Amino acid sequence: MSEPSQTSLEAIVDRRFGLTQNGTNVRTEFVAGFTTFLTMVYIVFVNPVILANAGMDKGAVFVATCLAAAVSTFAMAFLANYPIALAPGMGLNAFFAFTVVLGYKYTWQQALAAVFCSGVIFFVLTFFRLREYVIDAIPRNLKFAISAGVGLFLAIIAL
Repeated sequence: MSEPSQTSLEAIVDRRFGLTQNGTNVRTEFVAGFTTFLTMVYIVFVNPVILANAGMDKGAVFVATCLAAAVSTFAMAFLANYPIALAPGMGLNAFFAFTVVLGYKYTWQQALAAVFCSGVIFFVLTFFRLREYVIDAIPRNLKFAISAGVGLFLAIIAL
């Protein structure tokens, strides 16, 4: 049951995402989301610069980066009820641009076709729950260590 001091919007958000049940509130989640946004927003500006080296249009990549991040993050929120922000990977875009396109001399369209194929493969692995076996095979402490390492890496970039 929602607290009497909550506005109707807060009550709706609380019910939808189970905030009280998870020991949190709208303000805490808003601050966490805003902090995550500020940590990740550099991707919106850096991704187009890197992929422009592969010959892709900066403006189109900027829009695609924003849309991909927004759609995937909202899908995680509303479909999975999981507080994870998703955006294009900054290591993979550098591999795509500098190794595959500039190094191996594939066109960016050919490289993008390979990315599409890998996406289909990962979708199939997820659909048939094979991904769960891989995730469950990773020890819990290693999962925490990876999360902490990524967080420290982002903090170093921010500094």
